[in-house]
Amino acid sequence: MAVMGDSALICSQIIAKNPDFNSKNRVIHDAISFRRVCFSGEKLRFRKGRVGVRAVMEVGAEERESTGVLKSLEGSLGFDVVSASELKKKGFLGLRKTKLVCTIGPACCSLDDLEKLALGGMNVARLNMCHNTIEWHRNVIRKIKKLNEEKGFCVSVMIDTEGSQINVVDHGAPSSVKAEDGSIWSFTTENFECSRPFTVQANYEGFAEGIKVGDELVIDGGMATFEVIEKIGNDLLCKCTDPGLLLPRAKLSFWRDGILVGKNYEPPTLSTKDWTDIKFGISEGVDFIAMSFVKDADAIKHLKNYISTNSSKSIKVLAKIESLESLHKLEEIVIASDGIMIARGDLGVEIPLEQIPTVQEKIVHVCRKLNKPVIVASQLLESMIEYPTPTRAEVADVSEAVRQYADALMLSGESAIGSFGQKALSVLEMTSSRMELWSREENRQSVLQQHLLGVSLPDQIAEQICNCAVEMANKLGMDAIFVYTKHGEMASLLSRNRPNSPIFAFTNDDSTRMALNLQWGVTPLLTDLSDDMEFNIAKTVDLIITKGMVKQGDVVLVVSDIIPISAIPTLFQSIQVKTIV
Repeated sequence: MAVMGDSALICSQIIAKNPDFNSKNRVIHDAISFRRVCFSGEKLRFRKGRVGVRAVMEVGAEERESTGVLKSLEGSLGFDVVSASELKKKGFLGLRKTKLVCTIGPACCSLDDLEKLALGGMNVARLNMCHNTIEWHRNVIRKIKKLNEEKGFCVSVMIDTEGSQINVVDHGAPSSVKAEDGSIWSFTTENFECSRPFTVQANYEGFAEGIKVGDELVIDGGMATFEVIEKIGNDLLCKCTDPGLLLPRAKLSFWRDGILVGKNYEPPTLSTKDWTDIKFGISEGVDFIAMSFVKDADAIKHLKNYISTNSSKSIKVLAKIESLESLHKLEEIVIASDGIMIARGDLGVEIPLEQIPTVQEKIVHVCRKLNKPVIVASQLLESMIEYPTPTRAEVADVSEAVRQYADALMLSGESAIGSFGQKALSVLEMTSSRMELWSREENRQSVLQQHLLGVSLPDQIAEQICNCAVEMANKLGMDAIFVYTKHGEMASLLSRNRPNSPIFAFTNDDSTRMALNLQWGVTPLLTDLSDDMEFNIAKTVDLIITKGMVKQGDVVLVVSDIIPISAIPTLFQSIQVKTIV
């Protein structure tokens, strides 16, 4: 993370001499040692000293400023209506921390349906660019932005690129096509309109290169299976051996003797269509772009450079992990990206099914270690595409992802084409909330083995401040953590530690607010911020009190990465504790 401008930080290790210390006891006289790091530009110098704990934290009642100052507080607090309602009803510790992503499709694209999903807890709306037209996607994006502006929601928008892969293109039928046992099908690269009986079209002319008679052709990781019985030029004639459904734009894979058949070609990660979709996303001001079939870090860096040159706002780039290549280069991909989506459906096509649970847990752990948000996606509640209640196994799968501290869970077909999208979302919401409560009650906090991220000294200090702040909040039972941030770095570092207390991130940058929508446990709030931290704290606390979202006796921990423009060349970065009175 970058610390901008001239600043000075205080990095202190808080040691509670009394393990039964309660934050609501107003004790402020214990002394601690600290190292003060003062720097201006490139120059660093160290001084040692001893101060009372008030220099680093303030515990107990915080006297509110005079009525004259309070009357001068102006501005608004960008609380989205869902978080505000949940906070009033459940209190700080009742807020859900796991974020929810919904794929938007024909079943939920009306303004009314989108509003219901937003009210149900949707944090991010995903648009799969494999389907529908550019105009359709533009219409959905503008509906979401209209709801945010007019109804007070805070729903981020993500577009998901198609990627350069062998797909079964639309076969002409309105939805799925059933492949019966023993039926003979032709897989062809020939262009045709409408539909042909027992015929599907691949979108790459060389899709059958290296394929032999007797190889297995698997649809969507096992939705249906065929045996290759004849090669006719670039086409394949296949017999269905495991009957099932062929969905529009399903994924193909070939297997020989139980081993995935390697590709004889290397298509680019981003196709011509993908670049058209990316330009569209930039023009519409989306918040996230998810790259399909990422093989290495280079493609991510290329896209991020393109966005920084061509977009006036910050757009985060997520890498989808869905191939063997991406698993082999997992850490470099995570480091290069702004976040990860675990596309378990496509990943399950390329690795044995029994490896999916352990691979998922590994990816979640790596993302948390490297401080990148991670989405667990694909088939979480697959049965709810057709049925109003999930299987018990699906609920257990969702609970396991929450237990692993994934940042977000994603609905795909459940919301896009399913008949019970809103019910599926409510299942995610209820299951994640219940699992989070159980983890907290059982003291199942997952301790992250410390992995130093910062390279520069200021970055390392900020990281340690966040680590100490979360440890302190957990041990002292803080009701909430307030972080004041321009670019979201400290909010992200706090989230990485998965505190029991919810994190409220106050920012004056809308792109930062929308990006933090994907971070575990973070409620992003858009508000005006000044260089005067005490004024920022007083103003935001007063606004929250005015809205009736906190009660007397609530204790909050405060950190900040706001660097003032001041004639004084130092800034004391601190951990403060405030009691609402």
